[in-house]
Amino acid sequence: MMWGEIDPPVKTQPSLCETEDERKIEEIILPRRRRCDSSSSEDTQRVVQDIQNINLSESSCVNAMMEAIAVSGVLVKSQQIGEAELTVQERREELLHQYRSRPLVFLERYHACLKPQHLSAFAHVSSDPRAQHYSKVIQRRAAGRTDRTRVRNQRYAALRALQKDGQYFSEEQMRMREPLLYEQYIGQYLTDEEVLQRSQEAMLDGAQGGPGEPGQGTGGLANLLLNSYQERLIQNRLQEEQEKEDGALEEEEEDDDYDDRDQQKDWEPTPEEKALLREEFISQMHQRFLDGKDKDFNYRSVTQSVPLALNDPSPIALGAMYPISGGRDDNSPLTWRPDSSLP
Repeated sequence: MMWGEIDPPVKTQPSLCETEDERKIEEIILPRRRRCDSSSSEDTQRVVQDIQNINLSESSCVNAMMEAIAVSGVLVKSQQIGEAELTVQERREELLHQYRSRPLVFLERYHACLKPQHLSAFAHVSSDPRAQHYSKVIQRRAAGRTDRTRVRNQRYAALRALQKDGQYFSEEQMRMREPLLYEQYIGQYLTDEEVLQRSQEAMLDGAQGGPGEPGQGTGGLANLLLNSYQERLIQNRLQEEQEKEDGALEEEEEDDDYDDRDQQKDWEPTPEEKALLREEFISQMHQRFLDGKDKDFNYRSVTQSVPLALNDPSPIALGAMYPISGGRDDNSPLTWRPDSSLP
C-alpha cells in the first residue's frame, strides 16, 4: 500500500450471543443493523430496545409457569440475613434466568409447583430421563387431586340426598353413630324433661314401625324391642369411649388442669349457646361423612348409586362451610346401616 492511500473501512460484524434465543434475536435484528447508520446513536438505542423487548417476550406457557412458581412462596434464591425480600417481579426474573440456563435443574427443583399444562415448556429436553421422570410425577399428582375432588363431590351429593331423606342425619341416628360426640355437644346439657321426651319419641317410633310408618302389630313390637336394644348399645359404647377419653386426659393433663375441667362441667349454656352447640355437632357429623370417617356408611354405594352432574358447581371445590341447607333432586337408593353392630 502506498503512502497516502486511505484504508477501506472495516465492516464490524454484530456480536453473537451465547444462548439460542439471543442468536435468533441477532438473525432478526441483523438486517436492520446493516441499514442503520453506525453513527446514529438514536437508531442504535432503538435496536437495543428491540433486543430487550424480544428477549422478554416468552410463550404463554413459560409465563404461566413463572407466575405460578413466583406466587407460590417457594424459595427461589438464597439471601443474606437482613436482605430485602424479593418482589414478585424479581422472583419472576430469577426464575426465568434459572429456567433458561439449566432447564432440567429447574424442573427438578420446582416440579412440586408445576401442573401438567406447564410441561410443554420442557419439550426441548423431553428426551432426557430426568425430564421424563418428573413429568410422570407431575401427571400422577394431578390425577390424584382430580380423583380426590371427584370422590368428595360424590360424597357431597350423597350427603345432600341423605339430608333430603331426613333419617340418616336425624339427631337420633347421629347419636347412635357418635354417642360421645353427641354427649359432649348436646346430651350433657339436656334437662330431665328433654331426656324423657327423647325416650318417648324413640319408643313411639319403634311402636309404629319406624318414623312415619304406621303400626303393624308384631312388627311394631319388634321395632320397639330393637330400639331398646340399640339404646343399650349406645350407652355401652358411650361408657367405653368416655373411659378411653378420661384415661387419655389423665395421662396428658397436670393436676392443676382438673380445676378447669370441673368448671366446664358446672357451666350451663344459654338457649342460644345450646343452639350453636347443636349446629357445631351437626357440622362435625357432616364433615366426618365427607372425610370418609363414617364407619356405618357404605361409601362404595356413593360411586355406584349417586350420579354427579358435571356442571353442578359443587361447594366442595370452593371450600364451602357446613352444615348445608337445601336439597337435591336425586331418587337414587343409598345403602346404609344404622348400627355397625347389627346384621
